[in-house]
Amino acid sequence: MVYIFNDHSSVANHAIAEMRDIDIQQDRSKFRTNLKKLGWFMAYELSKKLNFTKKEIKTPLGSSEISLINEEIVLATILRAGLPFYQGFIEVFDKAQSAFIGAYRAESENEGEEIYINMEYMASPSVEDKTLIIIDPMLATGKSLIKSYESLIQRGKPHCIHLVAAIASKPGVEYVKQKLPNSNIWLGALDDTLNKQSYIVPGLGDAGDLSFGEKI
Repeated sequence: MVYIFNDHSSVANHAIAEMRDIDIQQDRSKFRTNLKKLGWFMAYELSKKLNFTKKEIKTPLGSSEISLINEEIVLATILRAGLPFYQGFIEVFDKAQSAFIGAYRAESENEGEEIYINMEYMASPSVEDKTLIIIDPMLATGKSLIKSYESLIQRGKPHCIHLVAAIASKPGVEYVKQKLPNSNIWLGALDDTLNKQSYIVPGLGDAGDLSFGEKI
């Protein structure tokens, strides 16, 4: 399943529009806030696909039956760019456990050579029989997301996998679908292409730099 928020008319589109806007996105605080807002909207929509169990709640005047999530959730994000996006999700799924992955893409000095992904850090609970939600703002080639997943399943086999990105490329989504055909993919927007540096076009630029400043 692939769900694209930008294909539907909702307030989520306002956050996406401001994140893309070259003038508005220069305000780092505003960019982080919009990324977190999009996380809220996407977490809410994703929650509708989870399993719920009815529970009776006592009130001061009686009791009320309500459906509550009955799945154990692990939210995983890739440092540093994923942090504001993840914040929106953890505020919605406030009882979830969390996993953090340090990954970055290493570009070859030789033009035309393939970009590869370095993994340097991971802190994760067991994901055995849990609902795993991997949160990464930019799904470009899809390689960092798949490498992150491969690291996480060293901690067990999840019951269900949801992959979430603010902006994705069509080649990246096809790569992920090929590697994880049974996953659920949630996207803010889907763009057509990647440039020679494997950045999404039109995309929005580098989400980590826009959130926290340029890397040295």
